[in-house]
Amino acid sequence: MTEKNKISTKKELSPEQSEKLLSVLKARFEKNMNRHKDFEWDKVQAKLDANTEKLWSLHEMEITGGEPDVIGYDKSEDEYIFCDCSPESPKGRRSVCYDREALESRKKHKPENSAIDMATAMGIEILTEEQYRALQKLENFDKKTSSWVQTPTDIRELGGALFCDYRFGHVFVYHNGAESYYAARGFRGSLRV
Repeated sequence: MTEKNKISTKKELSPEQSEKLLSVLKARFEKNMNRHKDFEWDKVQAKLDANTEKLWSLHEMEITGGEPDVIGYDKSEDEYIFCDCSPESPKGRRSVCYDREALESRKKHKPENSAIDMATAMGIEILTEEQYRALQKLENFDKKTSSWVQTPTDIRELGGALFCDYRFGHVFVYHNGAESYYAARGFRGSLRV
């Protein structure tokens, strides 16, 4: 497996890695207040300090090109919601098919990984269509790329999978065979902390 689609198996960060990541996340948070009006970084960091395994997942999002940032807060669960906010689908998560079943069904030219397997290994959730549309209301993403989204069971049972992108001022939802993969298609994830 190449570095591009490889996920670390050691699920903890060194103090130096944690400090560096928190610095990057704080700078991104402060630069993009439009994504999280009225939120305070100190409260977000307190949650991260109490959940180091979540910091590891954010690190995986970061090193695969996701540029994670806070996009919401769930009052009922007292959780901040991070999401990949890279302008295009994260580079380190492209050229993957949809799930393990799709990966195993390919006889030739298999991709190195699947979106669902990578997300699971990273400890994150692949976005739903609804979450993808909500993200696009903050700013426009995937103007040149596309991202797999969670696919309803009835579509997946028939061999299909869904992906989204932003073109012509609109979010589009498309379908493809779940075993397909493209250099310009990856996936976006979310993480609750």
